[in-house]
Amino acid sequence: MTPTLARALDASAVGLSALCLVHCLALPALALLLPVLGLWAQAEWVHVAFVLVAAPVAALSFVDLSKRRPRSWRLATVAILGLALMIAGALEFPSAADERALTVVGGILLAGAHLANWRRRHDDARCAACE
Repeated sequence: MTPTLARALDASAVGLSALCLVHCLALPALALLLPVLGLWAQAEWVHVAFVLVAAPVAALSFVDLSKRRPRSWRLATVAILGLALMIAGALEFPSAADERALTVVGGILLAGAHLANWRRRHDDARCAACE
């Protein structure tokens, strides 16, 4: 994977995580002001769509395709945990009452893992340029 594509995947993943957090936290507040937003904020297809977009982006950004393994097992584990929490929230597992908390915590974990991955990739590139 080229460094430019890898950076783009990490940037996209961080952006998607931020969009997910905005959806979870801001849209319900805005829904009080605009009833149409309330319908969109509560639509189940939105949650499934976020997960269907987030999962492949996360997988591609954490895996070194040439070696067919994660660049960092620790970051990949945090990302998988975050994605699992987001999926649990989207599927309302174990209950609908836990949906928002699971999704927010999962999104924060996933975004944090992506930011750490981005920083690690930047540091690796800088060290390679010094040699």
